[in-house]
Amino acid sequence: MLYEQIRQEAYESNMQLPRLGLVLFTFGNVSSVDRTRGVFAIKPSGVPYDKLTPESMVIVDFDGKVVDGSLRPSSDTKTHAVLYRHWTSLGGIVHTHSVYATAWAQALRDIPIFGTTHADHNTVDIPCAPPMPDEMIKGNYEYETGFQIINCFKERSLDYREVEMMLVGNHAPFTWGKTADKAVYNSAVLEQVAQMAMYTEQINPSAPRLKEALVRKHFERKHGPDSYYGQ
Repeated sequence: MLYEQIRQEAYESNMQLPRLGLVLFTFGNVSSVDRTRGVFAIKPSGVPYDKLTPESMVIVDFDGKVVDGSLRPSSDTKTHAVLYRHWTSLGGIVHTHSVYATAWAQALRDIPIFGTTHADHNTVDIPCAPPMPDEMIKGNYEYETGFQIINCFKERSLDYREVEMMLVGNHAPFTWGKTADKAVYNSAVLEQVAQMAMYTEQINPSAPRLKEALVRKHFERKHGPDSYYGQ
């Protein structure tokens, strides 16, 4: 089958979301891209996870138009399409409404880098994009959400290849990676870090940001040229 590989990748990655406790009902989606053909596979809209099959994944192009599949693609398809078109090294994207990360998004707060678990994956606070302006909301909402994400990274001079997770203000988290599986991994990490940060602030509202020497040490030992860490 022409799109068998990305359909299988999207299916397997979507099925990880309920297993990892990242979704309730149908509150989430994963996509997997085929750069050669300029298409991606994404979860169909409103279909429960226990009803999904590889064949039910919908194939769409970078304009969000259906190329192959009998079901309606996720309502977030145009957001995925914008990100794939503009961020050319992405292989997979995840969107969930996981509880802790979404709570930070609703609070319109970046997730502070309090500890080494966070630093193992990022050297910065996990960014929260500001609320979408009214004129964008009135337009093509899901399409504009893609630019809400991109604009946040531009304004903060962040590189999407280094920071693979973020919060959309008033909304929920998005993560990505070189593969759909890595994007799911990042989604689970984000949720764990969000939970830890919330408890940290409850225990000590004045908890300091992790000092820079520890930030660099933990990130470099996992991702640097001489990396050696992998539990």
